[in-house]
Amino acid sequence: MTIRKLLRKAFISTPVAKPVDLSGKYMIVTGASLGSLGYATAKQLSRWGATVVVTTRRDTEDVVAALKNELEKDSVKVKIDGHKLDLSDTASVNQFTQWYEGLYGDRLDILIYNAVIHLDLMSKWKEPNLTPDGFEIHWRTNYLGTVQLTHNLLPLLKKTGQRYGEARVVNVVSQLHNRGSNEILFNAQRAYESWQAYGLSKLALIHFTYELHRRFSQTDNLKSYCLHPGGKSGTYTNVANKGFEGHAIVGLLRKLVAPIEKLFMDTAEEGAQTQLHCAVSADAKSGHYYVKCQAAEASADSRDESAAGRLWKNTGEWLTKMPV
Repeated sequence: MTIRKLLRKAFISTPVAKPVDLSGKYMIVTGASLGSLGYATAKQLSRWGATVVVTTRRDTEDVVAALKNELEKDSVKVKIDGHKLDLSDTASVNQFTQWYEGLYGDRLDILIYNAVIHLDLMSKWKEPNLTPDGFEIHWRTNYLGTVQLTHNLLPLLKKTGQRYGEARVVNVVSQLHNRGSNEILFNAQRAYESWQAYGLSKLALIHFTYELHRRFSQTDNLKSYCLHPGGKSGTYTNVANKGFEGHAIVGLLRKLVAPIEKLFMDTAEEGAQTQLHCAVSADAKSGHYYVKCQAAEASADSRDESAAGRLWKNTGEWLTKMPV
């Protein structure tokens, strides 16, 4: 047994999502680059029989090929497809929607959002980094892009829920949502701080998750879930690499200490278990926040229904004004 396994067995418990037969079901997993939570999630869903569509910001050929190679070695009948998707780009979201509907437009059982950015981990930016359409980059990518794609696919999700008994949306958020607040959500920030911007985007996603549940779980059998991946120590993935861009020494130090970090942090496969639980488990309750496959309490601000309703209204107005 390795040192890592001994340490985790002694000090860290990692829950495992229970297998479910997903034959005949169709799923989208965003942010499935090599080594990511999305990649690990897509691989497991495929093992359980689902038809899985993966996305990355660039072409997905390498990801699809790697998944097929791994799964075919284990004699899994592979049903994986891929298409690029940039959640910060309106046109890219619309193109992906048209592509999916053109090929798989009769059904979408589960939509899992792993795609995320967390930039400026050294907190050097004094002004927000804006996307071409004028939004703070974390807000535009992590929140608005997610809402746009969900809005685009909502008729298909509702149709699936009504016809087949259930559809699900799963948002991977973060315990760092407590860095945001409803006060900042609706009022201009005086001083920019990238960690707060990231937390704000995750707080908004929790509001969005709860509001989806309130509006569609009963009438359309559309369930929604959000979660913190992995345990308190976090999950070791490649997300931080981009966050340290421009800091060569820090990046080098991270590579040097990576073996130690990996002893205590979840692997992508371990970190993916909670989103797998939310995606497929009959025990997972819609409209809840999950940690380590268990329902947990998110921040007090995230439970403010009036704030969620206000955000839903404001975001809906943005959706109607966005360019086609």
